[in-house]
Amino acid sequence: MATENQDKTTPASEKEVAPPNTPSAMNTSPIDLGHIEVLQILNEHGEVDTGLDPNLCDETLLHVYRAMVLARVFDQRMLTMQRQGRMGTFAPNLGQEACIIGQVVPLTDNDWYAPSYRSFGAQILRGWPMEHLMRLWAGFHDGFPPPENVNDLPFSIVIGSHVLPAVGIGMGMNYKKKKDCVVVNYGDGASSQGAVSEALNFAAVYKVPVVFICENNGWAISTPIQKQTVNEVLATRGSAHGIPSIRVDGNDILAMICATQEAVARAKNGQGPTLIEALTYRMSLHTTADDPTVYRKDSQVEPWHCRCPIARFETYLKNKQLLSDESIKTTFENCENEVIVARDAFYAMPDADPSEIFDYLYESIPEELKAQRDEYLKRLRNKGEES
Repeated sequence: MATENQDKTTPASEKEVAPPNTPSAMNTSPIDLGHIEVLQILNEHGEVDTGLDPNLCDETLLHVYRAMVLARVFDQRMLTMQRQGRMGTFAPNLGQEACIIGQVVPLTDNDWYAPSYRSFGAQILRGWPMEHLMRLWAGFHDGFPPPENVNDLPFSIVIGSHVLPAVGIGMGMNYKKKKDCVVVNYGDGASSQGAVSEALNFAAVYKVPVVFICENNGWAISTPIQKQTVNEVLATRGSAHGIPSIRVDGNDILAMICATQEAVARAKNGQGPTLIEALTYRMSLHTTADDPTVYRKDSQVEPWHCRCPIARFETYLKNKQLLSDESIKTTFENCENEVIVARDAFYAMPDADPSEIFDYLYESIPEELKAQRDEYLKRLRNKGEES
């Protein structure tokens, strides 16, 4: 990846967020970071490295900023709806907005995206209506298929299971000689799944046009990265398979866009896959079924408030005279209104029809299944009683 010297591209917060280059009880030699570049363009204070600034046009910068704000507002509203009993289990994305949004900004409509379950901000930017995503999280089967003309896979619930299919889509692009690519993301916990390793190896061997993005947010549910792996530099897993790999400050939207943009260009030029390890932090719950206070202290989370991806981007945009305190307030209010409209549209959708579960298994329903259906519907009518 194209960066400058190691000192210049190492995040200011690297000492806190990256594993120390020291031996551990199970590893008697230091981890070598020499061949893994580390990229940061916009630090936690909103200060930009002018030599690395991509100088995106004003329209793009404001579009990206609004997408990040909309992701956060949607996140907050979904959490409120779940606590009110009007939404199913939900996986918040607080503090990871730059990581998620930055990985899809360089994609075209012809490219494919294979998200994990914390990627709703990217899905919204890719064209998923918010009420559609609400339907999905509420457990309705019709919420899972992507909207028409959106080249996305449904998000994966089984950890890491979507990475191999993403490589398969990339193989199809190779067979059809298309100059498109696939971006697939997964968490630090999923990086320990065998399927992910298989996907990396297959993509490397066949030069599949896929960009792997490992979102290292520090926690695999309740398991910290230090207890999951000896080598905490997950980018080295790409290097081990012969894949160009880089660590990126995942809370830096400019770095995420630039790293992904370069990886996408490599993929479309026939140079094969890239692995991007995005260093970020899961500031909220794993899901609404989780209580992180059981396994981590508030003091571990507190430093990450200062590394907020939205706050640092706001500082950058203010310095460019593109934002003001008033326009920031207006953006949040407009996004909140947009989410409320989607929420009301979701509430107005029909409830599930439980009889439909028998309708899509066979073209002609077997007699045995008809009997099961009749018994099931009878018990529904009688609220579970047999007669």
